[in-house]
Amino acid sequence: MNANERRILIMTSFGHFMSHFNMMVFPALVLPLTTYYHLDFGQVVRLSFLMYLFYGISALPWGLATDRLGAKRLLMLFFFGTGICALLAALFMGTSLGFTLFLAGIGIFSGIYHPAGIGLISRGIRQIGKGMGINGMAGNLGFAFAPLITGFINWQWGPRAAYLFLGLFNLLGCALIFFLGVEEPGRKADAKKSDGDGMLKAFVILCVAMILGGITFRGLTVTLPSLFELRNPELLKALAHTVSFLQSHNVSATLLTSLVFVIGIFGVYLGGYVADHTDLRRSYIVFNGLAFFGALGMAFFTNIPLIAVSIFYAFFLMGLQPIENTLIARYTPDRLRHSGYGVKFVLKFGVGALAVQLIGWIKTEWSIQAVFIMMALISVLVVATIATLIIVTRPLKAHS
Repeated sequence: MNANERRILIMTSFGHFMSHFNMMVFPALVLPLTTYYHLDFGQVVRLSFLMYLFYGISALPWGLATDRLGAKRLLMLFFFGTGICALLAALFMGTSLGFTLFLAGIGIFSGIYHPAGIGLISRGIRQIGKGMGINGMAGNLGFAFAPLITGFINWQWGPRAAYLFLGLFNLLGCALIFFLGVEEPGRKADAKKSDGDGMLKAFVILCVAMILGGITFRGLTVTLPSLFELRNPELLKALAHTVSFLQSHNVSATLLTSLVFVIGIFGVYLGGYVADHTDLRRSYIVFNGLAFFGALGMAFFTNIPLIAVSIFYAFFLMGLQPIENTLIARYTPDRLRHSGYGVKFVLKFGVGALAVQLIGWIKTEWSIQAVFIMMALISVLVVATIATLIIVTRPLKAHS
């Protein structure tokens, strides 16, 4: 990579870290907030619905804005807007309504990152798969460190302090953009009409896969800390006898969640390598197929076996992201690249936000185990959709 490519990757990687860090603070606080607000699990989970919904559905307008105004300006707005909303969420946490509204603000501004940042990588870095893999690893670090840091801050100072920290952490990104001096690439020529027709067909099929995949992705991130706290009684008791701060089951559960996402980083690295060296569609179906077995195992195992199968699931669910992002780059013209990623993340995160409501309902009516049976069944539908993509499109090579 040349110097500007490295600057692009530093800026977008910090942005990816913060985008997912922003979304993972709330799941780590679900059970503490049940006590804080005197609400049950399902009611607290639903406080985050607008945040996750706007995180997704705002992606398309943010993508259109990025194609018009440029990625640097939008990424600056991302860091500033999320930082201010997080600080306000902390200040207005005294009422569940005020907290919910500023959570929604965090979702709106966090929605900027993916169409702006991922689109910039696809346009400004020559080895797209490698860039997506490294950037994806940074996002996974956000998943990994958010539960750990949030759990510790909550243990020491409570949930309000967790959101004060989040606000200040986001505002650091503004200074990073100012000092890096990234140059955005120029626009490339449009594809031929015949190629454009094939790209549109493939993109529509991918949209179906991404709608379904968004539900499994959000289902994992929202439920994992609580799943570990509810389904690992013997393991959490054993941990409580080892280190003093692990006497809090919430801290132990968030620590285990961090472990899962840290190991998932290697899946993202593998996905980035695979994206540059194999047929993207076939790699995509293999990763989704393996994720099915992970989701099914999470419905039935407890304690250490549950941790192991959760790592397996997260490894492939996270690992398929660079492959998916590279597919989007292959199937969208350069002048609409940010908008293409905007469509993707509307579907993946916006429609995937319905998982928050669905999970709350399934958990209330049946159990948290039933949530993962549902996620396994959805993985089957994703595999069938990708099989359709393979059948109806001409062969796509990674280096085409």
